[in-house]
Amino acid sequence: MIRFVTTALVLLIAGCTGPNPDAGFKPLFDGRTLDGWTGDTSGYTVKDGELTARVPEAGESLGNLYTEDEYGNFILRFEFRLSPGANNGLGIRAPLTGDAAYEGIELQIIDNEHEQWANLRPWQYHGSAYGIAAAKRGHQLPAGEWNRQQVTVDGRRVEVVLNGHVILDIDLDEVTENGTVDGSEHPGLERERGHIGFLGHGYEVSFRHIELKRLP
Repeated sequence: MIRFVTTALVLLIAGCTGPNPDAGFKPLFDGRTLDGWTGDTSGYTVKDGELTARVPEAGESLGNLYTEDEYGNFILRFEFRLSPGANNGLGIRAPLTGDAAYEGIELQIIDNEHEQWANLRPWQYHGSAYGIAAAKRGHQLPAGEWNRQQVTVDGRRVEVVLNGHVILDIDLDEVTENGTVDGSEHPGLERERGHIGFLGHGYEVSFRHIELKRLP
């Protein structure tokens, strides 16, 4: 008897026996509480599985939210949703004190297409390593929609993938061989590990499905 196997079934079987792309990932955010996070916990709210940077009230100053643990080499993936004109940042290998954009490394999270950001420097747009290297543009979804992002930090390499497109892939030593593009000192470039943080700038930005896999 001849058995006919559909292409879909073959692909399904192959997928079951292949490597699991989710292996090793663990949630950094449980969707209900800020357990595992430190810093300005009052500046972020948790609701319906979303972590949201809130807009400060008059006279209020809000700070950054950091993981309690430190990380060196890792793959971080999450989803984010920008309000119109929103600006935030992802701190990597950052200390708990000082400006994370310089004492650590800040990867921009910003509404690229909003008119108020029309005249930014190239290294200030979304996915860029602030003051260090510019990311590619054109792959961000409009404000109000959920974007998917994956960040790989492995030794001196930093890669940012936005909605399936590589927008930044740099070697920190190579891009700073002749100094940083903003001309400033960035002592964070020498750090091998640190905290991961969301660097609120007073705009509403929501995050969800935040998970991380440590690399050797």
